[in-house]
Amino acid sequence: MNFESIAYALLLGVLPALLWLWFWVQEDNLHPEPRSILILTFVAGALTVIATIFIEQFISILFSGDALITTRYVLWAATEEISKLVTVIIIAMGSREMDEPIDAMIYCITAALGFAALENSLYIFTHLSNGDMTAGLISGNVRFMGATLLHVVSSASIGFMIGLAMYKNALIRTISLMVGVILATTLHTSFNLSIIGVKSDTEVLKIFGWVWGAIIILLILFEEIKIVKPKIPEVTEELLEVK
Repeated sequence: MNFESIAYALLLGVLPALLWLWFWVQEDNLHPEPRSILILTFVAGALTVIATIFIEQFISILFSGDALITTRYVLWAATEEISKLVTVIIIAMGSREMDEPIDAMIYCITAALGFAALENSLYIFTHLSNGDMTAGLISGNVRFMGATLLHVVSSASIGFMIGLAMYKNALIRTISLMVGVILATTLHTSFNLSIIGVKSDTEVLKIFGWVWGAIIILLILFEEIKIVKPKIPEVTEELLEVK
């Protein structure tokens, strides 16, 4: 095992993810989340990659053949999105620190970046272990620009739907969560299917273009989720009456 390749792969995979994490955490700078929980969520998100690899291999066996390629991609995307969500549910949603709608987006993005960090490292390590440093660097840059942001956008959509329904009843929260998972899976699947057979740089730029467009929308959603507040009961005249 080439430990130098492992070190380079982890550096190229993890460092960009941490830079993105720093960027997105700034959206919640008024009431920042504890670093300990963010780190735990990030690491747990990375570890879910191991589980998803085995699940996706099982899906590949069950749904083999060109006729089922779309089904495979949908199930692969759903597996990854649900895995990241489970991480957030276990670590963050049970914490008293998750007390604002925006927190759901922050934690979902953190888990997604942890997932992307290890996933990217594995892709880069494959190239480096074959002695192809150039391909490893290119792979790292491409995934930094595309795949990593895809994970951010898809998971953030789940976080947005969770935050949007935070102060609603259990039924609405459940429906909103399901809508978020479906939306995230759709975005993830669309991206993966769109890069099949891509050969020209122009096609790559077009695909990455809509990812960056989604990032702009995500920034807008952050501003929208910041204004979601619990409904305050109207103060009755009796409560205002001075006795």
